Amino acid sequence: MSLPLATMPFVLAPLLLALLLDALIGDPAWLYRAVLHPAALIGRAVALLDRALNRDTAAESTRRALGAVVIALLAGGAILLGLLIHCLLARLPYGWCLEALAMSTLLAQRSLHLHVRAVAEGLERGGAEAGRAAVSHIVGRDPESLDEAGISRAALESLAENFSDGVTAPLFWGAIFGLPGLLAYKAINTADSMIGHRTDRYRAFGWAAARLDDLVNLVPARLAGAIIAAASGPRVRHAFAIMRRDAPKHRSPNAGWPEAALAGALGVAIAGPRRYRGVLVGDHWMGEGGKSEIGPAEIRRGLALYLRACALQAGLLGLAALILAVA
Repeated sequence: MSLPLATMPFVLAPLLLALLLDALIGDPAWLYRAVLHPAALIGRAVALLDRALNRDTAAESTRRALGAVVIALLAGGAILLGLLIHCLLARLPYGWCLEALAMSTLLAQRSLHLHVRAVAEGLERGGAEAGRAAVSHIVGRDPESLDEAGISRAALESLAENFSDGVTAPLFWGAIFGLPGLLAYKAINTADSMIGHRTDRYRAFGWAAARLDDLVNLVPARLAGAIIAAASGPRVRHAFAIMRRDAPKHRSPNAGWPEAALAGALGVAIAGPRRYRGVLVGDHWMGEGGKSEIGPAEIRRGLALYLRACALQAGLLGLAALILAVA
């Protein structure tokens, strides 16, 4: 089998179809009531390895080494599974369409929009209580400590960060390595979300997962920020300026880029100090503007910008496919 880089025009075609399928149907609830979503399967594998290998009585160096073994097994297994599926589907007529369908399950384009829109709708219809219930599905911070402005900031931060993690990064690795790249990225990102925490249980065991997730998101996060800024219309220069100024201040090496770009595009301030499991976590503010004068209207504006960013990203992917096909 030829290397994915040598067949990139043929990799981009199923990716483009995957984007379209995800935009149209997303993750149908009826389907995933019958079968497990790929992310849920990966999550079960992470949980199983965590229970089997992460012993509280083990030395920190041992837990760190076992954590590295876990992330290597997950990423390696995902690559092998992706290669197997790709080789099987390549033998079928129009198998690339089925591969596109498999790829679409690893993108979060439509589901992210629906989840963030639900926060705006909750605030508009039921106030802060309904907003907290909706935002609790997409953020890890303590929702009960949030007022309407805090709920709105959390929704916008999730929109920006998950545009990078759930759309741009999978597309980036899928464009280079096809389905194996998409699956490997999803395995790494899911592992980080489950065990890459700085708690007593995961500080050592999840270290490798957290560092590898930082590494694989290094380029996609900056691409996502640039795409958000470029899609911001008349505020494009301001969005780029705020992104360059504020992103390096973020406690995450990657999340600040799309968050700062979104903040600059909307003229609001997001991020800042927030509370996780009762612990106040300090962080710099991204953007400038009212920290309290932000609500569902700003979420709606953020969603409109998100759709423009998705369209721009799809257009760039299509242009790349066209250029590579005729080159």
